[in-house]
Amino acid sequence: MVPIDTTDITPQNTRVSNALGAEDSSVRLKAALAVGSNPDPVFLETLVERCAVEPDFYVRDMLSWALTRLSPEITLPRIRLELDSELTQARSQALHTLSKIGDKSTWAWITRDMLRDADDEVARTAWRVAVALVPEDEEKDLVDELVLQLGRGDRDVQLSLSRAFVDLGDVIKSGLDKAAENPDPAVAAHARATELLRQNPETGFDAAIEEAKREVRLGPERAAAANAAVASAGTETSATAEPTETTESTEAADC
Repeated sequence: MVPIDTTDITPQNTRVSNALGAEDSSVRLKAALAVGSNPDPVFLETLVERCAVEPDFYVRDMLSWALTRLSPEITLPRIRLELDSELTQARSQALHTLSKIGDKSTWAWITRDMLRDADDEVARTAWRVAVALVPEDEEKDLVDELVLQLGRGDRDVQLSLSRAFVDLGDVIKSGLDKAAENPDPAVAAHARATELLRQNPETGFDAAIEEAKREVRLGPERAAAANAAVASAGTETSATAEPTETTESTEAADC
């Protein structure tokens, strides 16, 4: 780790450091912006410490941005220490900062424990960072690991995992196909919904998950037949409604 020369701490630096911990979030945001706009290694420790406890999302993001403005030579070793922190926010924000720096050499820091972290926010961030940093020859192993998280959590957690899968591309197909036959309906539906998103990224997640749940409940053939019946009924309803609309329009014109 490159040592930081603390002899450069000036009264101005002290004021800025204090502002990073001010009660008003707008003051903290401006202070983080000022530090990032004039990067100085003297603020490294303060920035990292604030990332672990900062309650405001926008301020945390600005703190991470300020860290990316410093030399990776001093920033990355310090961030790596945070990955082992007992504080969930410290781990999550450290991972987020790694994603912003984008140094591929840090891939080895993303462990299975991070991808399986009991805290949803840490796990979601780890999934995103892993997808961004994974070498091509390790993508299949990453897919095998992420498959174990299918069906986890609420809508937002599942959406995050599906997005991570889709960002990996076609390498995910075999893993999803196998998971789609899982006896756990939540896992099977999540896998099927993610495959629908892989085939058509424009498909909304909510629509994909509902379609996948229907497939799991009815089976693919019966679900397809049900969809066809709904589509047919919709067409017939539209056709029947047209004369009524015409009549109403004619009546309105006669008045």
